[in-house]
Amino acid sequence: MTTGGWINLILSVGFVTVLFVWSLIRVLREPPESDKHLAHVEPIEEDQTEQR
Repeated sequence: MTTGGWINLILSVGFVTVLFVWSLIRVLREPPESDKHLAHVEPIEEDQTEQR
């Protein structure tokens, strides 16, 4: 493989590896209070289906 091919390979694999590690760290270090921001969906009762 040429020198340009090795550089391309190292840069692309390195970028994907760094992105993967960064996303894992971001997900695993998220504070437990963050579930307050998740959407809360109320169950729909049979008599309320026409109101929505």
